[in-house]
Amino acid sequence: MSFRRLHPEQPESFEFTPENLAWAKERIAMYPKGREASAVIPLLWRAQEQEGWTTEPMIRYVAGMLGMQPVRVLEIATFYTMFQLSPVGGKAHIQVCGTTPCQLRGAEELIKVCKRKIASKAHELSGDGDFSWEEVECLGACANAPMIQIGEKVYEDLTAERLEEIIDEIAAGREPREGPQNGRKSSEPLGGATTLSDESLYERGSDAEKLIAAAMKKGKGARKAAAGKAAAGKAATGKAAAGKAAGEKPVSGKAAAKKKPATRKAAAGKGRSAAAGGGEGQALMAVTPGAGEVEAARAKKPRLHKSAPKRTDDLKMIAGIGPKLEKLLNEMGVYTFRQIAGWGAAEIKWVDERLKFKGRIVRDDWVAQADALASGGRDEYVKRFGKEPR
Repeated sequence: MSFRRLHPEQPESFEFTPENLAWAKERIAMYPKGREASAVIPLLWRAQEQEGWTTEPMIRYVAGMLGMQPVRVLEIATFYTMFQLSPVGGKAHIQVCGTTPCQLRGAEELIKVCKRKIASKAHELSGDGDFSWEEVECLGACANAPMIQIGEKVYEDLTAERLEEIIDEIAAGREPREGPQNGRKSSEPLGGATTLSDESLYERGSDAEKLIAAAMKKGKGARKAAAGKAAAGKAATGKAAAGKAAGEKPVSGKAAAKKKPATRKAAAGKGRSAAAGGGEGQALMAVTPGAGEVEAARAKKPRLHKSAPKRTDDLKMIAGIGPKLEKLLNEMGVYTFRQIAGWGAAEIKWVDERLKFKGRIVRDDWVAQADALASGGRDEYVKRFGKEPR
């Protein structure tokens, strides 16, 4: 790559079309202020798609848009071989895969076709300027070797004869059929698929999709029922204990639950109130608020630790929280299950806005998971959700 140089003959200028300019500005805006240079490869690639190859005026133009020195953009263009540094065919620039699988399946014969029909050397234009070619490394379809790529289109399972036909079709202004050229579907065996051959499996609304949806619904319903039953039992036990302290005649948990059952929603509200108030007491069956409730809420900062407390929890036990997300939560001041169990809709919205993971807390049911782990650890989690925590 150290020998990659710009073509000696260059156009006088370059500028994006209005459509590409609008796209480029949107792309640059995706990066933080001061980091606009991160958009250099997407912009340079878009410019090459517009022009056909990467030019010196193009490099200066992109550098100016991003506030970079032109030499920095030049370094990128000369390092990555995806950027063509000399003019390419006006109708097609053919990239022939020359890696081992394609070599074993006839890539050398494809290269001979390119030398005969286009130019004797790679990166040279054909006599009419319509075609050019080069040999490249793996194009990613080894099972369908040999293959070529033209722009975004790939042509697999090629023979020398078929490549000649493809070149002739493009020259005549027609669009050749993409993909495998021997009747193969995708990367299935040459003799045809031997498993999962029922195409209805891949249709939306198929029996397979319905079975999966039904199983998920059944599991969710079972978890809700179990959680509701546990909430009622806890509420009844708590009321019986309060009555005994006041001198009332004790009532069995079963009778108390029957007399005035506690709804899961009410229990959740109590649990969130206790935890949100700063206490480390046990929450009572906290429930994750729904997406609509969070969307309508006014963001409120939850209780956060200024530094790591003496006792911290492994937040990765909550499904949906990995090492990176746990680190972000710790940096924010969240270290315990009890903190998360105390979040209501307002607190979730506040955290969502800072983590840039809108909807994840609700979707993965963090609050209910954290409440189970805070209340009884692994055993309580299994009891409520019917599975081990992460």
